[in-house]
Amino acid sequence: MDQARPAQRGNNLDDVRRNNLAIVLGLAHVRGRVSRAEVTKVTGLNRSTVGGLVAELVELGLVVEQEPDAASHAGRPSAIIVPRPDIVAIAVNPEVDAVTIGLVSLSGEVLKRIRYDTAHVPTPQEVVNIVTAVVAGMRGELDRSFRTVGVGVAVPGLVRADDGEVVVAPHLDWHNVPFSAMLSDALGLPVVSANDASAGITAESTFGSGREANDHIYLNGGASGIGGGIVINGSLYPGVSGFAGEFGHSLVNSGGVLCHCGAYGCLDTEVRQSALLAAVALDAADSEQLESVLTAQFARAEGPDAAVLELVNRQIGFLAESLRGTVNIFNPELVILGGFLGTLYAVAPELLESGVRDRALMGPREDVRFARAELGLDLLMIGAAQLAFAPMLADPASIDKALGKAS
Repeated sequence: MDQARPAQRGNNLDDVRRNNLAIVLGLAHVRGRVSRAEVTKVTGLNRSTVGGLVAELVELGLVVEQEPDAASHAGRPSAIIVPRPDIVAIAVNPEVDAVTIGLVSLSGEVLKRIRYDTAHVPTPQEVVNIVTAVVAGMRGELDRSFRTVGVGVAVPGLVRADDGEVVVAPHLDWHNVPFSAMLSDALGLPVVSANDASAGITAESTFGSGREANDHIYLNGGASGIGGGIVINGSLYPGVSGFAGEFGHSLVNSGGVLCHCGAYGCLDTEVRQSALLAAVALDAADSEQLESVLTAQFARAEGPDAAVLELVNRQIGFLAESLRGTVNIFNPELVILGGFLGTLYAVAPELLESGVRDRALMGPREDVRFARAELGLDLLMIGAAQLAFAPMLADPASIDKALGKAS
């Protein structure tokens, strides 16, 4: 996730040119548009060095330079550096009820988002087949208008970082699946897979509510349950094998039901999207309507239905219990809530915040603030795309190699 924190000091020595290229491209990637003067100020590089780096990125076809708005700048205006809009990644998010495929630009814009509902929990091969069919449908547009660097996959499960194998995705019933290799073979594109919540926190840290926070926690709630991610001093903490952030398996109810992990009373079993959908008479296919329906209920003069209010209060209470431990252990400056957890927070923010502060220790509870994920339905598409962009952002000159494999 280092591309989300490009504002580091550069060096004019030739042997770190690749690092300096990555810093300049990272600034353009995160900000969308950045002037040469801003790059010079942020990196500490001199103007001629910045000019050379920008020229090289232009030659690589990664950025373009635009004329500045002279009316808004005093003195000599500086050229504006913008990521090339035709550099894209394909994003994939398999879930228990659908497979979502997106096309995301280097500036983080979701250009296309297709949700393919499934009649049952999809097998790995079925997901490969669905993605292959959707990409085949876009092939003419991809070949004509874009340069595709690769595919990123946000998986609701434990994904081994070094090879992209899905060790276990319990709600999908996937076990030891070499999914990155399977999809790469089918598409002829490089594929990088990671846990969906880890992809989500990368997106929020780069483009969303975590942009200005160095130490923050992200919890995402989806059809498959609850996962999370941890950012420490501006960098994603993956754990030894990339499995860190499984907040869904923290104990919140000692008298709770059995979880698929083998423990009782996990957050994953006590706070469920399916229960909220049932309470407002929606099925899984209508999950994207959940927020509007709940918001409408809480906005009524008479308040929400008693059963809905009781369920929301119960789920927020268990979420607060989980966050109590998280706040005490990590002492984050920010907790970001995404998916249906963001919806819970949106309809009753004071209830969640007071619930955490009533339970957490005095010091950590005074430091923390809360926010919902800003990227909405685009969150996992952007996060998955970041996985595909990461090698190129770390080494911009590798774009030719990536496109060579893609062709």
